[in-house]
Amino acid sequence: MNRPLAPSFAGYSRASVRPDLLAALTVWAVLVPESLAYATIAGVPPVVGLYAAVPALLLYALVGTSRHLVVSPMSATAALSIGVVSTVSSDPSAYVVLTAGLALATGLVAMAAGLLRLGFLASFISEPVLKGFIIGLALTIMIGQVPDLLGISKGSGNFFEKLGHVLSHLDEADPLTLAVGVSSLGLLLVLRRFVPLVPGSLVVALAGIGITWLLHLDDHGLAIVGHIDAGLPDVGLPDVSGHFADLLAGSVGVMLVGFAEGLGAAKTYAARDGYDIDPNRELLALGAANLGSGLASGMVVNGSLSKTAVNGSAGAKSQLSGLTVAVLAVLTLLFLTGLFEKLPEATLAAIVIAAVIELVDLESLRRLWRVTTGRVVKVYQLSARADFVAAVCALIGVLFFDTLPGLVIGIGASLILLLARTSRPHVAPLAPVGGDQDGPWVDVERNPDYTPVPGVLVVRVESPLMFANADNVRTRVRELAADVAASPGGLHLVVLDGRTSPSIDVTAAGMLVQLRTDIRRMGAELVMSDDVGQVRDVLAVAEPDGEPALYPTVAAALASAGDDPQRPFTGNG
Repeated sequence: MNRPLAPSFAGYSRASVRPDLLAALTVWAVLVPESLAYATIAGVPPVVGLYAAVPALLLYALVGTSRHLVVSPMSATAALSIGVVSTVSSDPSAYVVLTAGLALATGLVAMAAGLLRLGFLASFISEPVLKGFIIGLALTIMIGQVPDLLGISKGSGNFFEKLGHVLSHLDEADPLTLAVGVSSLGLLLVLRRFVPLVPGSLVVALAGIGITWLLHLDDHGLAIVGHIDAGLPDVGLPDVSGHFADLLAGSVGVMLVGFAEGLGAAKTYAARDGYDIDPNRELLALGAANLGSGLASGMVVNGSLSKTAVNGSAGAKSQLSGLTVAVLAVLTLLFLTGLFEKLPEATLAAIVIAAVIELVDLESLRRLWRVTTGRVVKVYQLSARADFVAAVCALIGVLFFDTLPGLVIGIGASLILLLARTSRPHVAPLAPVGGDQDGPWVDVERNPDYTPVPGVLVVRVESPLMFANADNVRTRVRELAADVAASPGGLHLVVLDGRTSPSIDVTAAGMLVQLRTDIRRMGAELVMSDDVGQVRDVLAVAEPDGEPALYPTVAAALASAGDDPQRPFTGNG
């Protein structure tokens, strides 16, 4: 991507104008009600969502590399936003300024990460952790919207405390609010199920506004959004003096989640249409979008998977669709805000719940549980289901401890489980297929029909050799060697097949020297075969005098048993 500005427009043709404009109308119909709804999740007036969407769409189109990504307020980062802001100040009247300040901080962090080429950071939030986090976040958002859906007071605390408050106050539900909220939610779900091409959020919002206006339901106690300031927002730096350092610290997690979600959506549609995404450029684009949102009195924004899907399925070809949506959002702010003043809060809550309910993907958790076979569970024990455990840790962390702590718990659990699994790699004894030593060698435990070579132990370590697993590898190889040595033919050669060990560190190199000594005490010799070039390079430098002999193949190593098993293989593979 060499274009400094608007890289997604490279090779743009006039034939794409019409589908881009039609896609923009579809996205606008979804973006307006959802932006209003997501702003309420962040604890700020609904119009703030539109304030944020306009600069985000404009600036992403100028910097981003995706032709389809729609950047706007989203439920996950909105929930993270209120989590950060509420820890900085307990005064709701300060939330608007602090929310804009958090968007600025997120923008600065993303810009810095992009300039430092830290696009790989998204990899530290694995898909299972993100899945568990999103499920927990969706449940937390939903339970936070239920009071508005039922017309009861809102509780505080974690998910379970809010759930307990709702259950204990069900008898206080307002019949009118309940009827409007449940009807709105039901209509949304029906439209999504049977006519998915219809912008259900806009239809339900307009229906709620129309019924409220015709029947004067607000005069009968139905809570509505109320006055929305028409016009464009004030532009300038929010006054967050004294709090910016706290906002900056919280913005790191917000940026990581927003970047991971947006990058996933961008890559999905880039793969579909055959173009590339630059992660570092995407960080810069995310930073620019959030800086623009913060300066325009907005909120945190990021790439939206759902609205990007709407954009792509509607036929968008470039970011012209995003620019057009920004123009339509400006027109909405100038001329249509009065229309949404009669929007019932129960309908707004229904739009939020319908938007996030599909994120409660429990089937994905079942899939993570089933993905591991019984044999792998036997080898790795708890860490064999590392993905499932990490997802559940993130889920429980969000439900019990709030959003950012939940994310940190999930990431921490996944890294700990990764280390646990790396420290206990599977060491497999091998046997030649059909007795052909020049052919493939397979795991004896998985293929008991094949017979190991008498007097020889051939093993592979299914992991890089490193400090975390050096002792376990040494112990396991000695155990296997002792079993062969106790057999009638004894043991005279141990071959370490290096094809599944792509790297080695100094600690593991020293371990191999110790293991060679151990094997010699048993009256045998340790050699290596099929090693990756960088493994040889490290061994040659770290242990130039004591490393095992290296051979190009297992068969060559076996042939050395009748010749000189200490003869090294010096090829550079």
